[in-house]
Amino acid sequence: MAASDGVMTALERNWAMVDAALAGLDETTLAWRPTAQCNSIAWNLWHMNRVLDSFVNTRLQGTPQLWVQDGWHQQFGMGADPDERGVGWSMEQVAAWTPPNTEVQLGYYEAIKAATRAYVTSLSFADLEVERVIPPVAEPRTVGAALGQVTWDNVSHGGQISFLRGLFLGSGWFSR
Repeated sequence: MAASDGVMTALERNWAMVDAALAGLDETTLAWRPTAQCNSIAWNLWHMNRVLDSFVNTRLQGTPQLWVQDGWHQQFGMGADPDERGVGWSMEQVAAWTPPNTEVQLGYYEAIKAATRAYVTSLSFADLEVERVIPPVAEPRTVGAALGQVTWDNVSHGGQISFLRGLFLGSGWFSR
């Protein structure tokens, strides 16, 4: 058993669910918000990827995020701020956000999945026990605990994406 098996199993299952939920959606459906108090599929996908990019690259590896390094921020028509992940956005900010075309959204998603796979599968059991201070939390936590947190976040947003897909178009989000 590899040290990363639990995390990667959860992430891969989540990504398979998200992939199925996104399959065949047009840009109108991706950007649609069921009410003024809800996020769109596109916003959830962007935010899910931004959080994972931030954790895997900056917080855990101390490397630049793909968002800035690979110019994804430009393709999304946004600034190069590595802390911009949508955390704390008001509903007005969410409503004002315009997603890029589907190809760009899915390209960033695939890039984040590849970077996450490469990092997480490289970890040993000893690596998971390394303690770090990972802002904004001041107390040290293990790499394993941080990966548990970001996996939970990723699965939460994957569920939101799948729910919205089901709300808009019915079943089709669940991959067996």
